[in-house]
Formats: sequence, C-alpha cells, structure tokens
Amino acid sequence: MTREPLSPEDYASRISAYVYGNILVLTALVPLNNTSVAHAGFVVIGTGISTFIAHAFAESVGRSTRSGRSLTRIEKLEELRDSVPVLTSALIPAMVVGMGGLGWIDLSTALLLAEIWVVTRIAGITYVITRLRGERPNRGTLAASITLSLVAIAIVGVKLLLTH
Repeated sequence: MTREPLSPEDYASRISAYVYGNILVLTALVPLNNTSVAHAGFVVIGTGISTFIAHAFAESVGRSTRSGRSLTRIEKLEELRDSVPVLTSALIPAMVVGMGGLGWIDLSTALLLAEIWVVTRIAGITYVITRLRGERPNRGTLAASITLSLVAIAIVGVKLLLTH
C-alpha cells in the first residue's frame, strides 16, 4: 500500500500541532518539581489529552471557516489525525515521569530528562521541515533548530510568568 506524500497544508498542520503540544507539555513539566509522582504523571497526561482535544476542535473550526461550510465526517477525522502530534508530545515525558513513579529514577531527574526530551523534540523539528521541503540539512538548519528551541523556552517562560 502506497501513501501519497503529505500536502504542505497537511504537514504544516501537523507541525503546528507538534510544536504547540511540545510547548504546552514543557510548560506543564517545569513547575512540577515539588509535587508527587502521581500528580506529575496526571498533569503531563492531562495536558496532552486536553491540548489534543482543544487543538483538534480549533483546527476543525478554522478549516470549516476557510472552506465556508461544515466539515464532513472524513474531514473531521483528518483534523483528529493531524492533531495526533499533540498527543505524542506527552507520551515520552509521561513514560519518563512513570519511571520516577516506579522508583527507577528520582522524580526531579525524571522531570529534567522529560524537559530535555521536549526541548530536543522542538529543536529537531527543523530537520523534519528541511526534509519535507526537499532540502538537505545544513548549518542554517542547526541555527534554526537552536533558535526555535530558545524561542519555545522563552514562550514557556512567559506562559509560566503570566499564569503561575
């Protein structure tokens, strides 16, 4: 079975979900240092699920607005599929926090590892974008990767400053 390559609109939607999900998961992780493992796990999983639902809903409303009509069932399912990267943003961090819950590593170490994982995912998306454009990664890709991760960290800082 062969699959058609993603259209720029589809991969842009997935990349948007990916970045958005990772930023919100990172925002959820940072303030969890003085909490229980169970609470930390629920916060990470809850952030992933609630952000997925909100993102899929918002994208569906936007797509309906752009098309000037109600979405078909297939289009709604496509929006859910395109929002899945939000869920994947929480998957590894939840597993790492779970390792802390099992006593395999200290919770503060688990949270730090999960935060590093998320920042690395954010930085790494520039390589995916470069490949999707049919280009080869270069020094500019690395610079964009570093810049993207720093901007994401700044956004997390602003969100935490304004909401916590």
